[in-house]
Amino acid sequence: MLRAGIVGLPNVGKSTLFNALTAQMSALAANYPFATIEPNVGVVSVPDERLEPLARLVKTEVIVPATVEFLDIAGLVRGASKGEGLGNQFLANIRETDKVDPRRDIETIQIELALADLATAERRREKAHKNAKGGDKTARAELEVLDKIQPALEEGRSARTVSLTTDERAIARNFFLLTMKPTIYAANVDEATLADLDQNAMVTVIAEVTTLESAEYVVICAQLESELVALPPEERLDYLRSLGVPTSGVDRLIKSAYHLLGLMSFLTAGEKEVRAWTIPQGTRAQNAAGVIHSDIERGFIRAEIVNYDDLVRAGSYASAREQGVLRLEGKDYIMREGDVVNFRFNV
Repeated sequence: MLRAGIVGLPNVGKSTLFNALTAQMSALAANYPFATIEPNVGVVSVPDERLEPLARLVKTEVIVPATVEFLDIAGLVRGASKGEGLGNQFLANIRETDKVDPRRDIETIQIELALADLATAERRREKAHKNAKGGDKTARAELEVLDKIQPALEEGRSARTVSLTTDERAIARNFFLLTMKPTIYAANVDEATLADLDQNAMVTVIAEVTTLESAEYVVICAQLESELVALPPEERLDYLRSLGVPTSGVDRLIKSAYHLLGLMSFLTAGEKEVRAWTIPQGTRAQNAAGVIHSDIERGFIRAEIVNYDDLVRAGSYASAREQGVLRLEGKDYIMREGDVVNFRFNV
C-alpha cells in the first residue's frame, strides 16, 4: 500500500487536513504546537469515478477502491534534525512572527530534512569508506553517489534535485534519505483564494519553489474540506460549485500522491465485486496477476482485457467481445491505466 506522511510546521492545518483526508474527526486538531505527538494513521480511498458505472454494468453493489495510507506527523520546527522540538524547549523554536511566508516555511522544512539526511549520508560514507579499502566495488559506487548528493545536502537542498543516472538512483534508494522521497506541498489557503488562484502571490511563490525542488504542489482549503466531510456525498460537489471551485482539493491531493509515485490502477469487475488494484506503471500482466493472488501469477495463462471506456460503451462483456474490443494478452503485456482484466490461470 502507498504510504504518505503529512509533515509541516506547527499550526498550519496538518491535523485538519488529515481529518478531511480520512473523513475521521478523531485526530486532535488543536491550535497549539505539537497537539499531535504520535502519528495518526488513516487509510484513504483513491477517488475513481469509473467504479460505480462499472458496478452497475456487472450488477454488483460491492465496490473496493484502491487505497492510500496517510500519516499525520507532529509539527516540524527549526532544530528538529538535532533532536529539538517534541517537548525539548519547543516553544523557543517556534517562529516568532504572524506573517505568512511560504518560501521561508518551505525552506525550513527543506533545511531540517536535508540536515537529517546529511547526518545519514555521513554515517553511510564512513561505513562505505572502510569497505572500499577492502576492495568492495559496491562501497566504491556508494561513495561516488555520496560525492554527488552530500554537497546538495550541505547547502540545504534536497537529494532529489541532484542529477543521477538510473543506476545511481538505485544505489541512493538504499540510503533511505528523506529528501529523496517524492514530495507534494499542500498549500493551505482560505476559501476566497481557491476561486482565484492565478491572482494569489503566495501560490505563485509555491509554484516557483516546488519547480526548483523537483516537487509538486496542490492548493487546498483544509477547513473547507473538513466541512465537506459532514455533507452527504451528493451535496459536496454542489457546495464546491457554489464557491466557484470545480473539484475537491482532497481528491486532487490523493490522486497526486497516487500518481507521483508512478502508480496506476487496473480494474476487475464481476458479480462478486468491482475492485481497483494498485500497480507500478510498466507492470507486466503476469506480475499484475500476482497483486490479486500469488497462485494467479504462478498459474498465469492469459489475461482477458478490455479498456474501461470500450466496455462501458459496449454495455456488457458479451457485446465487447462481439465488437472485438475484448482481447487476450500474454504474460509480457504491459498493463495500462483503466484496463478491466480477467486473468485466466491454472494451478
